[in-house]
Amino acid sequence: MNAILFVLRTGCQWKALDATGILPGSTAHDWFQKWAKQGVFQNLWRFGLTKYDELKGIDWQWQSMDGAMTKAPLGGEKNGLKSYRQRQRRCQA
Repeated sequence: MNAILFVLRTGCQWKALDATGILPGSTAHDWFQKWAKQGVFQNLWRFGLTKYDELKGIDWQWQSMDGAMTKAPLGGEKNGLKSYRQRQRRCQA
């Protein structure tokens, strides 16, 4: 679990775990896939929310999410090809 949390926290690649000595990256990734299919991370999230709600309280009436820190899946839509002919002509002159 430490290796999986390390990857999720730092954003490093699974194979980069090999250099840390925590666990081989392929082993950690195998466990991650297995536990994700079993719902382990969803249950941990639910448990954490429940405990935090008991201790501090969560205002369930109003929630917001900021997507500014997330990347667009697949990098978003690409614009069409741009013509660079004018710039090329200037450089040739």
